[in-house]
Parts: sequence; structure tokens; C-alpha cells
Amino acid sequence: MNAPENSPPPPSLPPSRSSRVPLATASLAVLALVGGIAVYLFRAPEPPLMPVPVAETPAPVAAAPTPPTVSLSGTDSRVRDLLRGLSSDADFLRWLSAEDLVRRFTAATNLVAEGQSPRAPLSFMAPAGEFRAVKRGGRTVMAPESQARYDVAARALASVDVKGVQRVYQELKPLLDAAHSEIAPPGRSLEQALAQAIGRLTRVEVPRGPLELTPKGALYAYADPRLEALGDAEKHLLRMGPDNMRKVQAKLTELAAALGLPSSEQARLP
Repeated sequence: MNAPENSPPPPSLPPSRSSRVPLATASLAVLALVGGIAVYLFRAPEPPLMPVPVAETPAPVAAAPTPPTVSLSGTDSRVRDLLRGLSSDADFLRWLSAEDLVRRFTAATNLVAEGQSPRAPLSFMAPAGEFRAVKRGGRTVMAPESQARYDVAARALASVDVKGVQRVYQELKPLLDAAHSEIAPPGRSLEQALAQAIGRLTRVEVPRGPLELTPKGALYAYADPRLEALGDAEKHLLRMGPDNMRKVQAKLTELAAALGLPSSEQARLP
């Protein structure tokens, strides 16, 4: 259960290491230290001026302190403050009222990476109305108003500032990694999960016309067996309709490039 919004703020997180300058500086320092040690070890020995004393047993070196555990409790306020700067879209801002945002995001990412529906963690984004099918030319196809239900989600995602996402992602990385570690399979990093999820969605071909459906009990299935064989995540994208699909895929492609994610092929688990 999340802590109340007025609970004390969580401990400050370690600063972002998105810049390569500290890494380069540290590398130069290590090289200088190693070079100095090498000069000392391999220089010609000098004659001693006095007997060399017996070396004393060195004192044990203290172990490096264990990094503090990142707590996700009570972080929603901070997360909302950071995310509000990414878009002025009214529906995007409304979604931020959901609780446990970090866990919801990582859960949805991992589900999509596995081809599953992210409906449960993203329930607050569910479109209004019900799915409908219509008859056209003797074929059963998705009703245009069913696709229009996803206009809100496509518009909100398209409104997100990609450069702002880079900054917010680095700020929230410790929280995201902590939430990801709770549910991710061994060996899959958050970056791999993101790349796999985005790869799944951007590889779906945008249909050129209405998709034919076939009754399947009380529901419908895609008449094309290739589409019906796709994962639930890809099928949900198809339900958005061609125009919304293009908006979503374009923004996801931008985000993957901005975050420097590995390609979907590189991100696949062995």
C-alpha cells in the first residue's frame, strides 16, 4: 500500500550519471594512479641508507558501504511533479492522479515486452465506450467509433516532449530500476524491457483498410490468421486504427532514439 501523500518525502536519490564527463574524469584518475604505481614498482632499486625495517601487518581495509535501498513508498508526489512538465494535454495530466505510478509503468513495460496486454496496470487509461463491429460489403469489420475511442490516448502520447523524457527518465531511473527488479525475469534490464516493448509495437504493420473480423464466442477475432497469431499487446495497437497507430509508433520511435535504447534485436533475451 502506498504511503499517504503527506508522508515525509523519500530519501534523496543518488544524482543522475547521464553525463559522461564524470566518467571520463574518473577514468583519467584511475589511469594516473595505475601509472604512478607502475613507475614505483618497476623503477631501478636504490641502495638502502639504513636497514629496512620489518613490514607491519597492514590494517584491514574497511568494506565499501552498501548502497542504500531505494524505497518506492510515498514517491507519487515527486513523480507527478516531474511528469507534469512533459505535456500540457488535459488527459495526460489527468492520468497522473493514478497511484503507484512507477510500478504501473514498469509493470506495463514488462507485459508489453512479453506480448501481453497492459490493461491491468494501465486501467486508468482505458477508453470510454464499448468495442463494436459493423457489416460492410458482406464483411464484419471494426466500427470507426471503436477506433476513435483511442484518439485520447494517441493524442496524449503524441503531445509528450521527448527531450523532457530524457531528463525525467534519468531523474527517476533509481526508482524505475527498483520497481523493475521486483518483477523482471533474471537477466532482463529495464532498458532491455523498454526496447523489447517498443520493438513489438513499432514492428506492427499499419493496415491499409478495415480489418476483417470473425465471431469468436461472445467476442471477435481477426480473420487474418497472421494478425490473430500476434500477441495481445500488438492486437490492442491494431484496435486503435491506422491514424492512431501511426501517431503512437512515431512517438515510440522518437523515445527509443532519445533514450539510446538498444535495438529490439539486441534487447532480446538469449
